[in-house]
Amino acid sequence: MNATPETVRIVEVGPRDGLQNEKTIVPAAAKVELIDRLSATGLQTIEATSFVSPKWVPQLADAAEVYTGIRKNPGVRYPVLVPNLQGYERAREVGVEEIAVFTAASEAFNRKNINASIAESLERFAPVIERANADKVAVRGYVSTVLGCPYQGEVPLADVVRVATALHAMGCYEISLGDTIGIGTPARARAMLAAVAAEVPMSALAIHFHDTRGQALANILACLELGVGVIDSAVSGVGGCPYARGASGNVASEDVVYMLHGMGIATGIDLPKLIETGQWLSAQLARDNGSKVGKAA
Repeated sequence: MNATPETVRIVEVGPRDGLQNEKTIVPAAAKVELIDRLSATGLQTIEATSFVSPKWVPQLADAAEVYTGIRKNPGVRYPVLVPNLQGYERAREVGVEEIAVFTAASEAFNRKNINASIAESLERFAPVIERANADKVAVRGYVSTVLGCPYQGEVPLADVVRVATALHAMGCYEISLGDTIGIGTPARARAMLAAVAAEVPMSALAIHFHDTRGQALANILACLELGVGVIDSAVSGVGGCPYARGASGNVASEDVVYMLHGMGIATGIDLPKLIETGQWLSAQLARDNGSKVGKAA
């Protein structure tokens, strides 16, 4: 049965998931301009930054400056990633109203990434989510390595389902399922989503594909046919995973929106403006890196 939705919400992750993987530090002013440009395209959700330790992610050490500097457009959500209570408190000090927490379906990846087991990572998030729920702060959950891990290889589907279900039960309104190293194929992506959707409502699920092997759009299409209505993507295809060797960038927002519009699926996004923003970002990164980075549609 084809349950393709009539509308899709794009979660733009370029300012956080994209820029955290750039070798050079993008100035705070450029990050603010990027988010303001994205806000003008019709995007409803733009992940602004991450309140993690500057020691681990120096590219986002300016999180507070960036968040306070952006124009908050009515109707647009600006979630930020937080790793723990300390990060949550820093985010709340500058008025953050939505956060995201992050774990993996792979034990090995969690150990390498956050030096904790899956169980320990969930325990670490419990007080963060509890505090956020008390503060009426929305919480989004990320589950990475849902289709494979750079360290352990295959990731059991049961682990993906278990972690996604746990995050949803803890109070995450939406769970983003991420193919961190971009090894998924349409059949595997569809099977993974179907397995998770058997335990978590499809309306609470999102997909997050990297384009390492050029499979991201095909994977998205396969999942759209099951009815998923939220897609993570990054303008200009920037970003990968700093802890996953060979993981190329996120799927480009421009490409996703072009495909959706071509299918008659509404996004509310002005595609020419989004393409223009992608070209602007590519030029900024080319200037900073001394070479062309990413792609604009």
